[in-house]
Amino acid sequence: MLAPLRVGIAGLGTVGGSVLRRLVAQRALLAQRTGRDITVTAVSARDRAKPRDLDLADLHWFDDPVAMAKSDEIDLFVELIGGSEGPAKAAVEAALQSGKPVVTANKALLAHHGMALARLAEERHAALAFEASVAGGIPIVKTLREGLAGNQVERVQGILNGTCNYILTRMEDEGLAFADCLAEAQRLGYAEADPTFDVDGFDTAHKLAILATLAFGVALDIESLHIEGIRAITPADLKAADELGYRIKLLGIAQRVGTRIDGRVHPTMVPKTSALAQVGGVINAVTVFADAVRELTLIGPGAGGEATASAVVADVADIARGVRSAPLGLPVAVLEQADTLPLRDHAGGYYIRLSVRDTPGAVAAIAARMAERSISFESVVQRHPPRRDPGSSGTVPVVLVTYRTVESALQTALDAVVADGYIAEAPQVIRIERE
Repeated sequence: MLAPLRVGIAGLGTVGGSVLRRLVAQRALLAQRTGRDITVTAVSARDRAKPRDLDLADLHWFDDPVAMAKSDEIDLFVELIGGSEGPAKAAVEAALQSGKPVVTANKALLAHHGMALARLAEERHAALAFEASVAGGIPIVKTLREGLAGNQVERVQGILNGTCNYILTRMEDEGLAFADCLAEAQRLGYAEADPTFDVDGFDTAHKLAILATLAFGVALDIESLHIEGIRAITPADLKAADELGYRIKLLGIAQRVGTRIDGRVHPTMVPKTSALAQVGGVINAVTVFADAVRELTLIGPGAGGEATASAVVADVADIARGVRSAPLGLPVAVLEQADTLPLRDHAGGYYIRLSVRDTPGAVAAIAARMAERSISFESVVQRHPPRRDPGSSGTVPVVLVTYRTVESALQTALDAVVADGYIAEAPQVIRIERE
């Protein structure tokens, strides 16, 4: 058997603690499967005095994760600190510079600095593994990088944030408002005290940037992604989606459009018959469309200590076996900057909810504005409110579902509708993915 693989873990939060416990509990099994003993010899965390349900007595404690990354006491550095800058970035760079393999679950670090870190890993002949950075326990990184190596991937899309999926599921099932569901998610620990990163789509965008690079062999700048969250979704939208045969999910979507990459994060209506529509609660799912396998969907726990630890330990096991793939699927030298498709050029179907002033000819005038931009409707639903007193004014909710059109044409038409004064509120627009 080979010499033991000595592991140092930086970050002892929920994930770090779960990784340590799993490496200890599965030590014998991992040795059988990898042909090498894997032992944790060192740890680092921000607060040494913090109570933890972990046995750290025989481990070398490092106050500085960078010092641990450089130490001769470890052979493998596991980064579970989080954040795109600061100690996480410095420690990963130090480990790779020292020629040590790195395992990380840090999607923000990879989304912002993945190219530079992959280049450093290649130069130093060190592994850089990050299965846990996307979709928790779902092995989507290995699937794209290795399992589908013989496929031309055309599209990847997924439910990549469990917090948003939980909120939308509760809103749909129970008719609750967004604020109420968010408060419940925070109480249960599914959402942070500051939920911005999750509910405004940034977490999904970080993960999508990683998936797109692996899927298409290009460097995708996260700043080029269109990002929308779920704060504006209402029970009325979810009810309308249900009646139209759809469910609303926050999706990260990246696809080839000619020579360009269309990358976006936003609430999306998906057919009830699709695999993604069946995924509720905090579960994640990723669907890959490729030429050989056609359509492949992976579903599983996308967050939490145990699920994420499962992915981290899988990467540790690969390194123990001596597996070292190009971190981003292809050598960094051949990865070209992605030519991204501006959102204004996106083409697809749209759901539009308007609060139309109850005046004669309003709906006809709105339809005329749409026709000016060659936008036609698959359906138009006008819901009459309860009878009001004669002479009173009010609004009527109108739902439009368009056939395939271009985003810029739709936005131009809606700007004209707003300027005409026929609607009382900003239009609600949700993109439809019919595939």
